[in-house]
Amino acid sequence: MRFVTSLLIFGLVAAPVSAQQPPSHDNADIQKLFVADQAAREGISTTGPIDRARVVALIAADGQRRGEARRLLDAGALHSANDFYAAAFIFQHGTTPEDYLLAHSLALAAAAGGKKEAAWIAAATLDRYLQKIGQKQIYGTQYLVAKDTGPTMEPYDAALVPDSLRTALGVPDKAAQAKRLDGMKAAMPGHAKP
Repeated sequence: MRFVTSLLIFGLVAAPVSAQQPPSHDNADIQKLFVADQAAREGISTTGPIDRARVVALIAADGQRRGEARRLLDAGALHSANDFYAAAFIFQHGTTPEDYLLAHSLALAAAAGGKKEAAWIAAATLDRYLQKIGQKQIYGTQYLVAKDTGPTMEPYDAALVPDSLRTALGVPDKAAQAKRLDGMKAAMPGHAKP
């Protein structure tokens, strides 16, 4: 009986390793990078004239933030769902398929860590990745302005994913997407619906 009692006490004390880990704390460096990433985009119009100098500066700053975020990721300095969420946004503002796929993986890690808001960025990064490799987006998160046609969501396989899944991921349904696209076209002379 004494042996059984000892086993029970040992079982109560020896909790799983994950339960023994202290709670993850957010990495202050990645959080600062995320705040800077979002602040750099304030006031940018998706329908107004493009300030080329601002875009060039934004791309350069994005590259620096991605470099620093990659250093933190490679050093194992990102641990919390908030860290992975912040890094997902930073890499989503990349330029290569690898940036978008890494952003997608980071968003999944954030969602797995309990960050509910990460569902949308997971969908958006997959759409961006698919379009960058010449495939159709599937959720409808990406709006592009093509010189010849104006605002578009193409290439887009709108039939693959049902609206119920879009909604579960925080993505607007197809009707809301169409309304937004029409609004973008109406704001751009020469591209409004007849």
